[in-house]
Order: sequence, then C-alpha cells, then structure tokens
Amino acid sequence: MTTVNSTTSNAAAKASGNAGAVSNLTSAADQEDRFMKLLVAQMKNQDPLNPMDNAQMTSQIAQINTVGGIEKLNRTVETLLGGFYALQAQGATQLPGRSVLVEGSGLALAAGTATGGVELAAAADSVNVDILDSTGATVRTLALGKSGAGVRTFTWDGMRADGQPAADGSYRMRVSAAAGGKPVEASALTEARVQAVNYGGANGLQVDLGSAGVQAYSDIKSFL
Repeated sequence: MTTVNSTTSNAAAKASGNAGAVSNLTSAADQEDRFMKLLVAQMKNQDPLNPMDNAQMTSQIAQINTVGGIEKLNRTVETLLGGFYALQAQGATQLPGRSVLVEGSGLALAAGTATGGVELAAAADSVNVDILDSTGATVRTLALGKSGAGVRTFTWDGMRADGQPAADGSYRMRVSAAAGGKPVEASALTEARVQAVNYGGANGLQVDLGSAGVQAYSDIKSFL
C-alpha cells in the first residue's frame, strides 16, 4: 500500500483520461469496422431471389447501435467513478490527526473525559451505555434517553456510579437500546485518531487508526 499523494493522483487522473480518450476512438473505429465487414458479408452471401429487406437491415443497425450505447454508458460510469475516487483521495489527505468513530467497544479515559458513540439501526425510546472496567464490572451506566436511527456521540465525565472519579485508562462499553419495550439493534463506536491514509489498490482507500488497526475509509462512522 502506498500513501495517497495529491500530485500523483492528479497526474494519474490525467494519464487515465488520455488513455480513455484513445480507447474511445479505438473502440468506435473497431465497431464501425465490424459493422462494415458484417454488412459486406451479408450482401455477398444473401439469396439474390430473397434479398434482405430494409426492415432486417434497420433492425441489425439498431442492435449494433444498442451495443455501442451500452459501451458508451459503461465508459461514462467508469469516468464518473474515477472522478469520485480522485475527489475521495484528495479529501482523505486532510484526515491525518483527526479523530473519528469506528465500530469497537474500547473507551479511553484521559484527563477525566472520554468520548464514544452509538449506532442505532432504528429509533429508540431509551439508549444506555454501560462502562466496564478491566474485570468486567460496571463502573457507570450512561442513560442517553431517546435517539433517532443512525450515529450519535456521547461524553463520559469520568465519574463512577458512586460519585468518585475513575482512574484514567482503558475501559469497555456495552450498549443497549429499546423502543416500545422491544430491543433495538445497537453497536458501540470507539474513538480513534487517524495516523495516515493509504490507497490499497483493490482494497480501496484505507485509514491507519493506530491501535484500532487499519480500516476501510467507508468504515468511518463519524468525524469528531
């Protein structure tokens, strides 16, 4: 994997565009050549007593044009995707140093504060986050109240359930949500800092999150 570089990306995009233009011309020429060969072959081999009528010829031309239209559509989609990936790569160069939320149950308490998140599959009447220590004991339960579907963040002030400050360090989260007395699918999101952005070829754009590992850019749930 190589680190994304905007200059390299721009040069690659230009080269790709030039190559695409040449490819388009070649494809159009090949298509015209195939059509002419087919037309000549049919005219040579048709039955003189039962020649091809105009309707048959028009139908074949329409079929060839349809194939050509599909090829043009595919090239257009490829061009749009290439532009999208280029913009995504350019924007990703600004990510190193920023904090994001990704799926995970870790919660780091530093200087008496910690930030985490919850992702809900549907709206919920109640959302609770249990904060657990290394032994699995519940240190504090945060009642986040009602919440809509999607991602929401929360901040823990570092206070334990008994009103005493918890020691800085690593904790875990356990989230639960309910609506109308029925459970709602909920996932815990952990805070991580982007160390670097990499382009992994077939794996697409990836972000190095340090202790949270390397994850796909699409796995980022929210930016803090």
